[in-house]
Amino acid sequence: MVIGKFHFALLLLLLLPGAAAQAGNALENHPSPYLAMHGGDPVAWRDWGEAAVNEAKESGKLLFISSGYFSCHWCHVMQRESYQDPEVAALLNRWYVPVKIDRELEPALDAWLIAFTETTEGTAGWPLNVFLTPDGYPLVGMTYVPRDDFHERLGRLHDFWNEERERAVAFSRSIVERMRAANRASLPQSLPVGDALVTVFLEQAMSLADELQGGFGDQNKFPMSPRLHVLLAIQQHQPSRELHDFLVLTLDQMANRGLRDQIAGGFFRYTVDPGWETPHYEKMLYNQAQLASLYLHAADALNRPGYLDVARDTLDFVLSQMRGESGAYIASLSAVDERGEEGGPYLWSEDALKALLTDREWKLAQQWWEFPFGTQLPGLALPFATEKRGNLDEAGIEAVRRKLLAERQQRLPPRDTKELAGWNGLLLKALAEASGRLGDARYATAADALAQWLVTLWDGERLQRSGAGSGQGSASLADYLYVADGLRAWGQVADRQRYLEAAETLVAAAWRLFYGGNGWRLGERQLIPGLDGEAALQDGPMPAPSALAIAHGEPEQREAALRMSIAPVLENPFWYASHAWQLMDFQAENSDDTHER
Repeated sequence: MVIGKFHFALLLLLLLPGAAAQAGNALENHPSPYLAMHGGDPVAWRDWGEAAVNEAKESGKLLFISSGYFSCHWCHVMQRESYQDPEVAALLNRWYVPVKIDRELEPALDAWLIAFTETTEGTAGWPLNVFLTPDGYPLVGMTYVPRDDFHERLGRLHDFWNEERERAVAFSRSIVERMRAANRASLPQSLPVGDALVTVFLEQAMSLADELQGGFGDQNKFPMSPRLHVLLAIQQHQPSRELHDFLVLTLDQMANRGLRDQIAGGFFRYTVDPGWETPHYEKMLYNQAQLASLYLHAADALNRPGYLDVARDTLDFVLSQMRGESGAYIASLSAVDERGEEGGPYLWSEDALKALLTDREWKLAQQWWEFPFGTQLPGLALPFATEKRGNLDEAGIEAVRRKLLAERQQRLPPRDTKELAGWNGLLLKALAEASGRLGDARYATAADALAQWLVTLWDGERLQRSGAGSGQGSASLADYLYVADGLRAWGQVADRQRYLEAAETLVAAAWRLFYGGNGWRLGERQLIPGLDGEAALQDGPMPAPSALAIAHGEPEQREAALRMSIAPVLENPFWYASHAWQLMDFQAENSDDTHER
């Protein structure tokens, strides 16, 4: 009888909401601002690692991995609706092993889960929520789900796992094997020759091009910097009026409409519409770095000197607004302000502008900027650049800008203070290029200070993801190559052998740690199945790091890796733009060698 009472009490305890959360929330005071903000959730979040994986295996529960990042608007919404809800938390704690990751600290895991969700659902994004079997095979993936739907799915998936476990395991393993087969390398007898790849790349790019509004696709508009870099390079080598006009249209739209902050500088992450009008208001360091570099190159490639001002404006924003405590630069500025309003600091009502500015200043502002009230939210406007600014009072415009900026200082967006190695490497390259192209000593000073910080992250065996003792994840393939690329660029501009040698060391380490018979791995750790290599990595918002490894590798390494990647690159060169460019470059080099011989 005593034993029966004990079992009844234990069962009652386990069924109480939150009772299974005795492990506690491991994210309180985490060095990642994104993970730390989940430290007060009633969900008993685990940090990613062997302990969480082993717990799932031992308990037989499904792993639940939720991935996001600090400046993601819908990540905040799902936290508020679901992860701070006691009933949702009780189900997660009782039936699952809940893990929260910062996608900027676990890029390899995040990329794998994104690929799985795209494969099974047709689309993916953040917040990303994936349920995995205890052995680590992904089973179900989803993005933002409203609270009631999410609560219902938790119950249905739990029932399915208990009632159809063998079927669930078989399904998850079959998907992973299919994805592995798609990534598996096949070695052709010889590399392709001639201009066929350039032709296919251009055909694929222009089939996706929006020739009326610029950019690619007809819905959301992303900068897609890696593809635009390759198109600029092709335009320089094989000039085309059609390509020239498309690039100018795209770069003008990105610089003059809603993707760019016309008051303070800097680019938002993307727009939610095809006309570049309404942005998601995150400002990411990697976008600033790549777009500054893109506009520097475009100024020469397209003979548009005004693009130098866009590059300068973007870098000035980074130097003034994104500098971190250590001297490196922070990851992002949030899409929501401290009141939780998306785009809050950037949107203006007409009444607020008239109250802030004199009549003369308001007329001047209307000549310099366009204020499309109601485009983003009723009665509010995000300033665009006007098409014809003419000979306006530049001193007066600057005074208006300072007034607007001072007012915006009252509603600054929260900052994700992570100082990530790879993203700072991208910035170093942009600063190096700006120093050489613009001759501004400020950029040289900033580049040298950043290079000094980056070399401290190498401990002789591994590259750290961030500053010493930060505990912010393991360095990925992207970190190694973006840092190496930045150090190489600055070493060449400044004639600093120290940085050139550091770049060579990092490239060699990247080949040793992340490349093998199955291709490229984004991360070193492989805690779950599937992270075992790809023949080529697609470009995302940033260039494929495997393509940079090929660019800086030894001749034998380059050819072997290009042979391995040829099948996916030839099939979809636009999505493997950086790899396609390396193949084009390799072909050109060998063609030159043949002619010389």
